[in-house]
Amino acid sequence: MKVVSGSSSKKLVEALVREIGCTKAEVTLKRFPDDECYVRIDEDLNGEEILLVSNSYPDRNIIELFLLQDALRNFEIKSLTTLIPYFGYARQDKIFEHGEVVSAMSMAGRIGTGSDKIILVDVHEPKITQWFDRPAISVSAMTDIGKYLAGKGVDIIISPDLGALEMAKTAARAANAEFDYIVKHRINEDTVRMDLKSLNVQGKCIGIVDDMISTGGTIRESARNIYLQGGRKVYAVCTHGLFSRNALEMLKVEVDGVYSTDTIENPCSVISVASVIKEALFKN
Repeated sequence: MKVVSGSSSKKLVEALVREIGCTKAEVTLKRFPDDECYVRIDEDLNGEEILLVSNSYPDRNIIELFLLQDALRNFEIKSLTTLIPYFGYARQDKIFEHGEVVSAMSMAGRIGTGSDKIILVDVHEPKITQWFDRPAISVSAMTDIGKYLAGKGVDIIISPDLGALEMAKTAARAANAEFDYIVKHRINEDTVRMDLKSLNVQGKCIGIVDDMISTGGTIRESARNIYLQGGRKVYAVCTHGLFSRNALEMLKVEVDGVYSTDTIENPCSVISVASVIKEALFKN
C-alpha cells in the first residue's frame, strides 16, 4: 500500500506509515502567489493500492483533497481508500431553515466519487456515512482515548450531553472507569447548573470526552461545576481539537489538562488514531 498525503494530519500520516509498514508516495503540493493550489504526484502509482489521507477542513484542504483525487485517476491503481481524519462541514446534517444546504451531504457526494472506500474518524453525525456513494465507515478514537485517560488515573469519564454518552461509555470501558453524562438545570433566568446524571464527583478524577472541541464553552462550564461539587481533577479530551480562536488557552485555565488525537494537528495531539485506522483498513 502507498500513502498519498495532503498537507493536513502529517503527524498521523507518519504514524500510519509506521503502523501499517507501508511507504509514503512522493507528492508536490504548493501554493501560487494568489493562493491557488498546485498538486503533482511525483512517482508511478500504477498497480498500487492507495490510501489517500486528507482532511476536509479548513476550506483550503477541501480543494487539495479534490485535486489529489483527480491526480490519482491519472494512474491505473488497484484501489483507492480515502481517509478523512476530520470530516469538515459535518455539523450541518439537516435543514433547519428554508434555503439552507445540507453541507455534510454535499461534501459526501463529492468526496465519494472515485474512491472504493471512505474512512472517517468519529464523524459528528453517524448517518453521514450513508450519504457516500461508496462504502463508508466511521471509526472511533474513544478506546484509545480511554486507555490514555487510564494512565491519568481517571475515576469517571463523562460526556457533555446525553447524545455523546456512547463515546463516554466506550472510553470508560477501556479505562476501567465509571461513566456518566451532564444534565443542565436552569436555576433562574441567568443561572444554569450542570450536574452529572447519577454519579458523585466528590474527590474524583474526571475525564470529559467529546468528538470535537471548538470554542470549549460547554466543557469549561462543566469543569467549573465539577470543581464546585468537589471534583479533584478534570481533563478535557476530544478526537478533533479544533480549538477556535483562543479556546485552548481558555480551557487550560479551567482544567488540569487538555488532550486530543492527531486527526487535526495541534499542541495537544498526544493520542494517535493510527491503530484503529489500521484495523479498519484490513478488516474483512
